[in-house]
Amino acid sequence: MDGRSLVAWNIRKIRVRKGLTQERLAFDAGVDRSYVGGLERAEENPTVDVLDRLAKTLSVPLASLFEAPARGTPRPKPMQPGRKKR
Repeated sequence: MDGRSLVAWNIRKIRVRKGLTQERLAFDAGVDRSYVGGLERAEENPTVDVLDRLAKTLSVPLASLFEAPARGTPRPKPMQPGRKKR
């Protein structure tokens, strides 16, 4: 798995586990929502500063965005559509 795909995998996994929408993560991190979507699809090439802001917003160490998943782990699923609890 290349670096961009690894970061995409981990951002989605952590974001969904914490129950955050892309919009909420983007707003809290100070980036555009479509940019977060592009990161999760491995279409964007983020700077270290953006990764640092995302990690802080997600309350995880920066290194956790680079952790390789165990072999055979299924892709992180997107959040269920609809209104989210506040």
